[in-house]
Amino acid sequence: MQQTTNTILMIRPISFRMNEQTAVNNYFQEDLDLKNAEINLKAQNEFDAFVEKLEAVGVDVVVVSDDELFDTPDSIFPNNWVSFHNNGDVVIYPMFAENRRKERREDVFIRLEEEGFKIEHIVDYTSAEDEGVFLEGTGSVALDRINRKAYCALSPRADENLFIEFCEDFEYTPVIFTANQTVDGKRLAIYHTNVMMCLAENYAVICLDAIDDKKERKNVIKHLKQDGKEIIAITEAQMHQFAGNMLQVQGSKNQRYLVMSEAARKSLTKNQIKRIETYCPILSSSLETIETCGGGSARCMMAEIFLPKA
Repeated sequence: MQQTTNTILMIRPISFRMNEQTAVNNYFQEDLDLKNAEINLKAQNEFDAFVEKLEAVGVDVVVVSDDELFDTPDSIFPNNWVSFHNNGDVVIYPMFAENRRKERREDVFIRLEEEGFKIEHIVDYTSAEDEGVFLEGTGSVALDRINRKAYCALSPRADENLFIEFCEDFEYTPVIFTANQTVDGKRLAIYHTNVMMCLAENYAVICLDAIDDKKERKNVIKHLKQDGKEIIAITEAQMHQFAGNMLQVQGSKNQRYLVMSEAARKSLTKNQIKRIETYCPILSSSLETIETCGGGSARCMMAEIFLPKA
């Protein structure tokens, strides 16, 4: 069992723009005063530069192009609809926004099999959409694969009962809490767990200030400490620069990297950077357009592949 992988799936955008259907509860999104074609071109350039940086350090990136048949402005964030597990399981998740459901594509699995990966079972939770119940993949669920714990900040996109069902099916201990951000003076639920916390092998980068309930905050800290993880706390302002939206990956020679956007890296203090770099180097890339219009960042763009090789 491992926490990090050297292979990730990324979807190159074709019709990226601000998705009006997700903007209702993703308070990180903003509209840019640009034509959609310009926005998409900028996003493609950011995407390509990011892939290049990952490949340069030996991360194996499987790039699949978005499909023009569907209007899927958020396809660049595949980690919300699918997760890949080391026993050969593939999990497909129910999505809040109707136009995001079209992102789920069988040809992605065919491509992975062509790349030599073995898919044993497909576990499909998408029927929950009929009941208006959602759980958006590793956006909603932060997995500690080694200690078999799953962290979930409840929101309109992360249903408690479905999360518990997932944990029972995959034998994870659920760690449940609510994480909020201030929007127009009100405390509102953060749309995805992975914008406020990142679980690496030996540490966790987390916005504890977002967990308003003291008991819940204590419980999260207890679980992280129990598993020997150093807690690197970030502020709510840093979270808004996507400092929680990071992923630890493996490059060549098993070297670990903490991957994040340029905005996230710039928001970190010298001390925070020093603490992260005692474990592994930081790899950052500019994702300004993707972050502004999409309301997601580096972590959301990478779906980790843990599948066994055939």
